[in-house]
Formats: sequence, C-alpha cells, structure tokens
Amino acid sequence: VGFYAAFMVADTVRVISCAAGQSKSWSWLSDGKGEFTLTAEKKTKRGTDIILTLKEDAKDYLEESRLRHIVKTYSNHIPIPVKMTIQEEKEGALESRIDQLNDAEALWQKPKSEVTEENYKEFYRGVAHAFDEPLCHLHFRAEGLIEYSGLIYIPSERPFDLFHPERATKMKLYVKRVFITDECEGLVPGWLRFLRGVVDSEDLPLNISREMLQNNPVLSKIRAGIVKRVVDALADMAKNEAEKYLKFWENFGAVLKEGLYEQGADREKILKLCRFEGTANAGLTSLEDYVGRMKPGQESIFYIAGETREGLENSPQLEGFRAKGVEVLFMTDAVDEFWLSSVGQFTDKNFKSVTRAGSDLGGLKDEKDENASNDKDKKQDNSKFDKLIGALKTAIGEAVADIRLSDRLTSSAVCLVAEDTGMDLHMERLLAQHKQISEISKPVLEINPDHPLIGHLSSRVEANDDIADSALLLLDQARILEGEPLKNPVDFANRMSRIMTQATAP
Repeated sequence: VGFYAAFMVADTVRVISCAAGQSKSWSWLSDGKGEFTLTAEKKTKRGTDIILTLKEDAKDYLEESRLRHIVKTYSNHIPIPVKMTIQEEKEGALESRIDQLNDAEALWQKPKSEVTEENYKEFYRGVAHAFDEPLCHLHFRAEGLIEYSGLIYIPSERPFDLFHPERATKMKLYVKRVFITDECEGLVPGWLRFLRGVVDSEDLPLNISREMLQNNPVLSKIRAGIVKRVVDALADMAKNEAEKYLKFWENFGAVLKEGLYEQGADREKILKLCRFEGTANAGLTSLEDYVGRMKPGQESIFYIAGETREGLENSPQLEGFRAKGVEVLFMTDAVDEFWLSSVGQFTDKNFKSVTRAGSDLGGLKDEKDENASNDKDKKQDNSKFDKLIGALKTAIGEAVADIRLSDRLTSSAVCLVAEDTGMDLHMERLLAQHKQISEISKPVLEINPDHPLIGHLSSRVEANDDIADSALLLLDQARILEGEPLKNPVDFANRMSRIMTQATAP
C-alpha cells in the first residue's frame, strides 16, 4: 500500500535496508516509471530507511501538523510506535526532540479484563467525537472462517446528523489495525447508523477499495455478525435493564424501526424490541404485552397513524374502540406506515388501521356492559337512515367514495376513513407531500346514527327540506377532524353563515 502511495507524492523513492545478522546492506532507487537500480550501501545497523524526494506540489506533507494528522488517523493503533524527529533552532543552535505520534496499541485487541470503564469511555469520546457517555458497549472477537474484532458503542444522546437524508454510518473499518475508512456503507445497515466504534478485520486486504467493499463476501459476513450482536444486546437490555432500554428507545427507536422495512432475516427480533404508546396507558408497551391484553374475540392489532400522540388522542375514529376497551397503538414516526405495510403481522395477529372502513368492532362487547348481548342484537333498525344517506350522497357528490353508517363513532357525528382495500389516510397524505403519488384517493364518510345532529338531519330529509349546506358542512367537519385543510375556506364560511342565519332567525 505504501509503495503505491509513495510515488503519488515523490519524484524518487530510495529504500536502504540491512537485514539482521548481515554485514552487507543495499539501496533500491526508482522514479516509479518502470525501472529501478540496486546498489551496495554502507549501512551497518539493521533496519530500513525509506527516503522520499517530494514533488513540488506535495511539499505540504513536510508540515508537522499534516504529518501528525496522517499518522494519528491511519496508524494510531498499529503495534509499532511511529516517531518524528523535530529540529528547532534555539539560541542559534539546532536542537532535536523525538515525539511519538501514535498510541501503538488497539484497545479493541486487548482482553476485556485489562480494560477499565474509564478506558472505554475515553476511547468512545475519541472515536465518536462525542462528549456524552456511552449507553453501553460491545467488545468482542469473532474467530472461525473469518476473524474480526470490534468495539462498538451505543451513544446515550442522539448524534446531530441522525436523521440526515443520506443515512450515513460512522463505524470505522480497520484492516490489521490500519484505518481504512469511516464511510463503509456495507459494514452496518442504515438502521444502525447510531452506532459508533471500530471493526478490525484480519481477512480483508489492506489495499481494498470502496468499490471492492460493496460486494465483498467477507464484509457481508461481518455485517451479519454485527447485526446479530447488536440486536441480541438490545434484547438483553430490554429484558434486564428496562429503564436504560427506554432511554435508548426514546433516542433511537424511530431509526431502529427502519430495520423492520429493510431487514427480513431479523424482522421478528426487531419487532419484539419495538415499543409503542397506546390508548391503554401513558407509557410504552411491547407488542407481546399488547397481544397479552387483547380482548376476547379481537383478532387484529389496531393502530392509528399521525404526527403526534396529542393530535391522535381526540380522533373520532378511536371512539368505538375506547367504548369497547380495545387498545389502539399510536404510530407517530414517519417510518411506521412503511414498515406496517411491509411486515403485515406480529406472530399470527394482523396489523389493522382504525382509519380503514373494515375495522369491524361488531364481534366485541362494550366495556361498560360485559354481560350485554351481542351488538347485532342491540342495533336499532337503521334502514330509516337510507333516505338521509341518499340525500347526503346527492349533496356531496363525488367528493367521497361512499357514505355509510358507523359502528366506531360514539360522540362525534362524522369521520373519514379509507376504503377496506385502500391505503391508510395518513400514509396517503405522507406520500402526497413527498410527491410519491399524484393524487389522494377518495375517502369514505361515516356518520353516527346515534348522534342528535344525524337524527335531526334525517327528520329534515323526511320533511323534504334541503340539507345541501348541512351535508357539505358535515364533510368539512370530518376533514378538519382528520387534520386536512379545507378545500375551499370561502365556501365553508358562506355555508356556515347561511346556517347560522337560519338557526338564529326569530
């Protein structure tokens, strides 16, 4: 490696070498253009001198600060001390001193018993360029078909670039203790980009290029080994150090969930590591705990997606689930909609959005009356609303895909949901914002047959009154509850004024 690099900066390279126990030494000289000369030399002390005659445009390599930086970056951990003789003029005379530029040892190669917690912390601050303390570390050595060692840290605080679009990883790759790169895309997956530390391979060649790394089978095996170690360590933390794990999840949970979308092999393990907020309590819960609390007759894991928990808490789509004591998970990270559509289920339970029209609550008893008869027996004859639904469809037109009675609403008059086979409402808005789809599909408008407003509108239709303004206001109300902007605020204001005028007329 050094042979090729030397000729990039030097006009000529001279190597003078004397082998141990030999009385003769030799000098090798070349300008790197294809020929070299070999001559006898007078060196009597064993060892090798390499003398570079630098090119004019490479003289900056003679600067002390540049040399220190290069040695510290690439050769800090090789087991040989690298020293520099520095000459300084003092009182008209040259004085020399010798500085060692590297540490000459690799912390990750030392036995764990010889490394203190303070050693680990100090090394973390250097390798991660961070000021926080690591949440935990993994110090390991793998032996077998391939050999590699590593010292990997999970930070206690979020790196500033954690959510940068490039999703770059910052693990350092070494080969035989020589630094190769800290931009190796294949060393760890993007969903573990919060990791900091080093991995040192004994099997990769020193002159490996970035292009060669991309499809290298050795690197692929190292990557798989790292993923397994990290996932297993997180599982152990979640089981035995719950408070520490919750701190990890608060900082890096959204990133770890990207692995559900990308990582097929370890998907089930990652799912068990995931924690969610839900309607059952104020804290975080695992999917295993959620399934253990499912109501009799409940076949799906229900969720609702949105920007924040606070914004979702008052969603009308949750009313029926709350009434029956069915827990709903809040999905508030941007990646949630993507992995949910990819994963599909946990164990044998399907994930189901409460914003889809097919989220059936009919088979579940109301929490307020566990001994009540089946909801189908309690339902009133809703055929009297057929005429109202027809009038609403006429007034609203093609703005919605359908209008139907709801079994999820208890206190709200209306809500919007996606069709049974359609995309989740929040997912569609997210894709539309990022220009991934050209238009949003039409939602379904659900109305609450037990709400006084719906009953009043039904009576007006029976009396052949015009409810066009009311129908469009119902749609606008549903859009506002869903967090959508009004299609036409001016029309909304005019309709509101007309209805208020009618309501306040003497």
